[in-house]
Amino acid sequence: MENQELYVKKREDHIAKLKQEASLVKKDDHEYLKKNYEIFKNYKKFQSDSALHYIMLCRRLALKNSDSSSIAVSLDLAWIYSSIGRYIEAEHVLQQLNPTTLSSTLLPQYYETYSAFYSHYGQSNNHEKYYQASERYRDSLLMVLDPQSSQFKSATAIKILFQGQREEAKTLFKAMWKENKEDLEQRALIAYFIGLIYKQEKNITAQRYYFAQSAIADIEIANRDNASLQDLALTYYELRDFDHAFKFIEKAIDDAMGCNVRYRIVEGTSFYPIINAAYQKKINTQNRQLQVMLIVISFLSLILIIGLVFIFRQVQRLRLTREELSMTNSNLRKLNEEINDKNMQLFESNHIKEEYIAQFFDLCSNYIDKMEDIRKALLKKASAQQWDAIKDQLKSTQMVEREVQQLYINFDRIFLNLYPSFVADFNKLLAPDEQILPKKGEFLNTELRIFALIRLGISDSVKIASFLRYSLRTVYNYRTKVRNKAVGNRDDFEDQVRQIAVIDRS
Repeated sequence: MENQELYVKKREDHIAKLKQEASLVKKDDHEYLKKNYEIFKNYKKFQSDSALHYIMLCRRLALKNSDSSSIAVSLDLAWIYSSIGRYIEAEHVLQQLNPTTLSSTLLPQYYETYSAFYSHYGQSNNHEKYYQASERYRDSLLMVLDPQSSQFKSATAIKILFQGQREEAKTLFKAMWKENKEDLEQRALIAYFIGLIYKQEKNITAQRYYFAQSAIADIEIANRDNASLQDLALTYYELRDFDHAFKFIEKAIDDAMGCNVRYRIVEGTSFYPIINAAYQKKINTQNRQLQVMLIVISFLSLILIIGLVFIFRQVQRLRLTREELSMTNSNLRKLNEEINDKNMQLFESNHIKEEYIAQFFDLCSNYIDKMEDIRKALLKKASAQQWDAIKDQLKSTQMVEREVQQLYINFDRIFLNLYPSFVADFNKLLAPDEQILPKKGEFLNTELRIFALIRLGISDSVKIASFLRYSLRTVYNYRTKVRNKAVGNRDDFEDQVRQIAVIDRS
């Protein structure tokens, strides 16, 4: 909510860009219609009055040019009319359309618009028969939707929820929640209905979480036609957190007024007096408490003055304390000497590591010598025109495989000299039945070698794959597999590996 102005500005900037693009194609009726329809869609749940202006413009253009989209535009016009409370106009537009003449692509929008119309009307007068009419049109919608589409899944989940089948609805909504990780508009809708389910189950913690998730998504896409903030406000009212309840109901009403969604305004203003009364009562209580606290503070100030006099008399006793501090300083000096001894031990440990680094340089030097020997051998064979021998030698991978195995052995030996307890310490981080131990004759196996590199500070899977000559997928799979065996939180597993054999410097 603190950043909502940024999200609103982002939406406004996008609309301004679309308007500029529309002005450039004004002479092309078809492109001009398309651009103005995009502007309408961006205003649809952001500012209904502007959305109405642009959808009416689209309708005029479509009818003028006999555009095939005129029916879809008329359905959008009916939806906008019903959302701002102009139900007569909405019904008039819908009654002009004959569902038997509509194409299969337009029927879903027709039934969805009629369902929304009766739902909006029902929310304005709270009459059950309009909700029932809305559900009948939802049934018709389900009959013409693709069963594999997300719209079908959503409509089905809403239907069975309203029929009282909460568990089945929850299962469907939770599945859609996992599938729709990027579509914020869908996530806002799905999270809202999951929140409603938990509200019916009186699970207020889960209810608050999902209403909050829905509100966050609505704010991020600057969706002012939302129910999430209102229900989140009522949730906090139930929790007797009147500060948050008042903050959210104000935002809900501001959004509804800014978007001019009549049924949202009716809903929000009906709850506002209740929450406001509770909030004002809390403020009055806090003011009374503040007055009491001022009296208490005044009394404590008097005691403080008396205390200052007493403290002044205690100053003389500080001299004795100074002598005690002198003794403490002496003890600290001794402790500092002990720390210096520890530091010397750390220096020696670092010196040992430097020695092992030197061994790696020796290995590199040996590899250079081997490469020189190979070069000379190839040169000799080339001089003797032994091309087949050269080709056979170049095709053979035995030497590379042998050197790779030798590299692993050298790495394992040096690493275990640096961290002799690594294998045991590493296995302490795993479940007892998931221990990873090298085979007889091995120092480390593949899993241990990967995490040995991580212990040395090489955490990039690309670098690990390059060093061990494995594919990136293999390294990733090994890391994931081992993390899943961790005793504690697997997200912290690799950080714990990096701490193996670390000397505590505190």
